Amino acid sequence: MAAHGPGGGGGEDVELYELLGVDKSASANEIKKAYRKLALQHHPDKVAEELRPEAEATFKSVTQAYEILRDDEKREMYDKHGMAAFDPSRGGGMGEEVDINDILSQMFGMGGGMGGMGGGGGGPRRPRRGADEESRYSVTLEDLYKGKTVKFAADKQTLCGTCKGSGAKEKVKPQQCDRCKGAGVVEAFRQVGPGLVTRESAMCDRCHGSGNNIKEKDRCKKCKGKRTVQERKPLEIYIPRGAYQGERIVLEGEADQQPDQTPGDLVFVLVEEPHDVFNRIGNDLSANMEITLAESLCGFSRVVLQHLDGRGVHITHPRGKILRPGQVLKVEGEGMPLKRGEAKGDLYLMVKIAFPEDGWLQDDAAFESLQKLLPNPAPVIKAEEVDEVDYNDDADIDEMGANSDDPRFGGEGWEDDDDEAAGQPQCAQQ
Repeated sequence: MAAHGPGGGGGEDVELYELLGVDKSASANEIKKAYRKLALQHHPDKVAEELRPEAEATFKSVTQAYEILRDDEKREMYDKHGMAAFDPSRGGGMGEEVDINDILSQMFGMGGGMGGMGGGGGGPRRPRRGADEESRYSVTLEDLYKGKTVKFAADKQTLCGTCKGSGAKEKVKPQQCDRCKGAGVVEAFRQVGPGLVTRESAMCDRCHGSGNNIKEKDRCKKCKGKRTVQERKPLEIYIPRGAYQGERIVLEGEADQQPDQTPGDLVFVLVEEPHDVFNRIGNDLSANMEITLAESLCGFSRVVLQHLDGRGVHITHPRGKILRPGQVLKVEGEGMPLKRGEAKGDLYLMVKIAFPEDGWLQDDAAFESLQKLLPNPAPVIKAEEVDEVDYNDDADIDEMGANSDDPRFGGEGWEDDDDEAAGQPQCAQQ
């Protein structure tokens, strides 16, 4: 059954169950969990300043929906009659106002209304916390291996030091805004969805949320009455050894500051750049180890690659123990450093053999000497009939079956245009 959204309003009806994202058959516990998730997501104190009016409207809407659906009697009335059961203009009426603060106290132990999380109902309102500012920060694998300190300068909004954030000249007493009566917010109606209209608190457009009205001649000369100024501040972040892709580096309280707010955090999300030599999985590293055919057969003792901190990694492999293509050597303790302690992950070296170029050996005697040194050739395969064939020595195995109609490999099967019975069972021949 369709219903008008919480807070009244006409137009297309919106289901309360749809608003909370649950089915009509949802249990009381499922409705409670859905509301708890949405209330936390849209709580005005958890979003950026510019998103707060919309968040407050959505928050109130889902709260009113929960107020109806959590009560068995009201839910039954809603299921039978929709929102008409609670609309006095249509003969209904809930008989009571939705108390958001009371619901918050029951659900989350909150108090103090929409002004902040926590605190007692009658105590002073704590300043709202500003929104965090998150950005991506690219780092090399070398930075993550060795650790790195990054110093930079950031332009940020801070309270004006001249007027201490009042926006007025010294000794000037701001006058209360006559539109919002000093509250900084005004009540307005807002459409938050198809047919969903709700009353919300929005920032006063006359005083811009300050609650005061300052004449132009009395405004602070530095901030021009805006209460904040832009300053360049030197900052520093430390990327710890062994940090991961996606790890968050937080500078507490270093985001932009707005009047009547405590500033949020600057958050840098690490993005690991691809590396030309190493591949990282967790605390382990892998790299190709390229050797010659002679080294694979006769052994070697040399530096095989340069590590992320510039050290050469030396490998000694004895002769008589052949290294084969694709073989993997594990070097314990030469992977990425762990964030705590001195331990490290492991390094995996994947053997890649560089074979000689064509024509590297021209002398017949040299060929014969080499053949005598190498193992015996493969055994002879005997056949009654033998064909000498041509071949392509630069083929790609991935092309196998590309021109086939074999349905096992994506083809559509064989068709015989001349046989109407193609694909049909064949008669046994007498």
